[in-house]
Amino acid sequence: MEEKSIHIEEINEEKSGWKKILPFLGPAFIASVAYIDPGNFATNITAGSKYGYMLLWVILLSNLMALLIQSMSAKLGIATGKNLPEVAREHFPKPVNYFLWIQGEIVIIATDLAEFIGAALGLNLIFGIPLFWAAMITAVVSFGILELQRRGFRWLEIVIASLVSLVVLAFAVQIFFTQPDPNQVVKGLLMPRFDGVDSILLAAGIIGATVMPHAIFLHSSLTQSRIVGDTQKELKQIFKFEFIDILIAMLIAGVINMCMLVVAAALFHSKGLHVDDLQAAYHQFGKLIGPYSAIFFGGGLLIAGCPVLQ
Repeated sequence: MEEKSIHIEEINEEKSGWKKILPFLGPAFIASVAYIDPGNFATNITAGSKYGYMLLWVILLSNLMALLIQSMSAKLGIATGKNLPEVAREHFPKPVNYFLWIQGEIVIIATDLAEFIGAALGLNLIFGIPLFWAAMITAVVSFGILELQRRGFRWLEIVIASLVSLVVLAFAVQIFFTQPDPNQVVKGLLMPRFDGVDSILLAAGIIGATVMPHAIFLHSSLTQSRIVGDTQKELKQIFKFEFIDILIAMLIAGVINMCMLVVAAALFHSKGLHVDDLQAAYHQFGKLIGPYSAIFFGGGLLIAGCPVLQ
């Protein structure tokens, strides 16, 4: 069952106040989950355990970059009624389009492979399921969530937004357990600095794990025919409300990433522990705080690693 496009006039006539924004919420949440994948877990945990709060500013800047890129992608879909691959096909010669297509497929496969392994690892850590069977379960669940698209995009958006909320809850609990230093958090956010070549490489890893090419392609597709307008004024109004969706989703994704680093800094760096492995991080959470903390970490990894979210 495919949901039909909504004309902006229908929203203006039937809704008022905050209810007018609701139809626009959702696309950015689907795109934003690419910013909280297991790659983010790995780089943020490593950066926090090794350098404390020092690289928080990198997450802030990369999130601002993501906000700009996703808003441009959404604007393309709204303004043209086409997604990024369709626009590329119209404006580039065939050899360039073939190159972009192959490149996009390789990037998506490489990225989803990491997410797939992350979700399987989460099942393995929490329930002790062997990685092969954990991978099979991940595949079944992923296709099950994708099946929700047959009921319309709203069902998929609600499920994904709910899963992202669970990741937020997982790290909110970790923040409560670790009690980070607020002064150090502010210093890390507002004082850009590095400490040697390795910190620069980690910063590059944080940026690379944050800005995902396939999310850029996806966002233009999610907005191209969801809500339509006929005039330039209507299109600008659509983008204004879609930007609110992007702002909220990117803010949540940014906060989650910052929480990962802050938790690692407060728990591992303060004790002189350099943790650069997700399995080691899981066991250290259990050892230093307790089994519930480890389960929350593993649960966040499991949800963030679900390939359908990427």
